[in-house]
Amino acid sequence: MDEQKLLDEMIDLARRLGLEVRITPLGGEGGGVCRVRDKRVLFIDALAAIPERLERTAQGLAGLPDLDDCFILPEVRQYLEQYTGDGKVDGR
Repeated sequence: MDEQKLLDEMIDLARRLGLEVRITPLGGEGGGVCRVRDKRVLFIDALAAIPERLERTAQGLAGLPDLDDCFILPEVRQYLEQYTGDGKVDGR
């Protein structure tokens, strides 16, 4: 699965999990999940390259407790499982 399709699937997953998704300019290196007025929001940096958008989105989603309760495409689940609780990939 190419990176854009993977990102699209993660955005769909975020919405299915009840997150609001906002794609907005954040300087090229921002993004992630936060709580805004008691609502979980996934911010995706419109200025970042696709690999950075993908990584930040995965970091935000990987820590959500309700991931186990919904169907996730195997390719997406495999990508999310690369991320640890400290937000680093493969020990980097």
